[in-house]
Amino acid sequence: MSGALSRAAGGPANGRPAGAPGRPQAPAPRTAAPPPWAASDPYAAALRAGRGPLFLRRTDGWLLPLDVERWCARADAADLEALDRCEGAVLDVGCGPGRLVAELAARGRTVLGIDVSEAAVARTRRLGGPSLRRSVFDPLPGEGRWDTVLLMDGNVGIGGDPRTLLARVAALLVPGGLLIAEAAEADVDERAEVQVVGVTDGRTAGSAFPWARIGVAALARHAGAAGWRTVAQWTSGGRRFLALRSARSSAEPPNRTAVISSQRAVKPCADSPVADR
Repeated sequence: MSGALSRAAGGPANGRPAGAPGRPQAPAPRTAAPPPWAASDPYAAALRAGRGPLFLRRTDGWLLPLDVERWCARADAADLEALDRCEGAVLDVGCGPGRLVAELAARGRTVLGIDVSEAAVARTRRLGGPSLRRSVFDPLPGEGRWDTVLLMDGNVGIGGDPRTLLARVAALLVPGGLLIAEAAEADVDERAEVQVVGVTDGRTAGSAFPWARIGVAALARHAGAAGWRTVAQWTSGGRRFLALRSARSSAEPPNRTAVISSQRAVKPCADSPVADR
């Protein structure tokens, strides 16, 4: 969950790959408020420090450790293997502190990260990665025109309802577009209300929010039921990934929404889906 949380909600480079989204036509207002944990002090503090401890705490007290150190480091070998599979213009949903966005931007790829955490967006921009403070369920730039969407670090759990999230991702992609998702290491299919905590004594700065933990088998099952096609499955560095193809028909028109003018990404270009202020 590299922004795991941030990604809970929930947000290009020199030149534009074929099929990359064009510049939005008009600004669109933001329609949804950030989730209650978006301003979580433990999460923001962990990103600023580049280290934990940080956990998702279930209402029954169970704790899920969050790998802040890995999220705040450079993209590792498992990340790079996933990024090598990306096609065209890439949207990183729940980009967290921005290691994947920064890596793709450094490669000259058209990329945008979105995250509901202000601290995550700020860190991504400092790395040179275009990023917006936005939920995946908000209006987004380039809807229906992204070639690849990333849901890394457990972000298939965003919103606590995998099928709703998969339907939203399909609407963001071009017909036949690619979703690269990182599943849980365990074969689980869980829904829970969680909080962000920085220590194990239960102190928290945010309200509970819905989250899901989805293993490879469960993700493939939910995706298949929603009309997605699994095109690859692999394990790297102990992490588990799926690549899925959208089944959205080319007859369905893309939803062309734009970025609000107050949100400006780093180094936008004329062909970018990110508008200048």
